[in-house]
Parts: sequence; structure tokens; C-alpha cells
Amino acid sequence: MPDGLHHVELWVPSLERALRSWGWLLPALRWQQYQDWPAGRSWRLGGTYLVVEQSPALTADAHERRRPGLNHLALHAGTRGDVDRLVTAAPAHDWTLLFPERHPYAGGPDHYAAYLENGDSFEVELVAGDG
Repeated sequence: MPDGLHHVELWVPSLERALRSWGWLLPALRWQQYQDWPAGRSWRLGGTYLVVEQSPALTADAHERRRPGLNHLALHAGTRGDVDRLVTAAPAHDWTLLFPERHPYAGGPDHYAAYLENGDSFEVELVAGDG
């Protein structure tokens, strides 16, 4: 029976850079490491897992979130305080705050979230559940 998202696989140009950013963020959001192999790693939360892989089948050397395809992943991040703590820690892990002039309401006045972009141009939206 269908019950939601099974997994997301992100092909990355550098596993080392991906582990620096995703390898910090996902555990900070309580995702547990699930699989590890020479070209990739995955983390699981509930019945969903997320993979980062430096695949030998890549046909480009960079991701561009503004091109057709994946724009961003929106992830539950806990409370507003949790979002704020993640934003503060993010730069040390290769994440940059997007839309700083509108943060934390870049998604609208009733949507408390942080929009972060890593060094490989992948974007995440960290959504607070209390507002």
C-alpha cells in the first residue's frame, strides 16, 4: 500500500563536499546513517531515506537548482529555535543562508523557515513546525 516518499537520491559532483554539508545537516535533523559505500552514503528517517552519491554515470559536473529538475528539499526542522540554531551552525558546514533580507519569513509571513544552499548549489528549506 502506498504511504509516502520512499527515498530521494542526489547525485553530487563531490562526495567529500556532500558529506561536509549533508553529513552534518541530516544527523542534526535526527536522520540516522543508513548505508555507506565508497561512492555514497544514505540517511534514514522513518520509512524514508536520502542518498548522496558521486556516481560514475554523471553527465555534468555541477548541479544548478534553477534549471529544470530538483529545486530544493523541504525538511521538517523542529521548532523556531531549532531552525535558528541550524542557521547559526550552517556556515561551518558549507551552507549559506539564502534570502537573508527576508529570513525567516522568505516563504511568507506565516511560514517560519530557513533556506540554505550548499557549495554544490543544492538548496534545503528547513521548516519550523511551530509557526
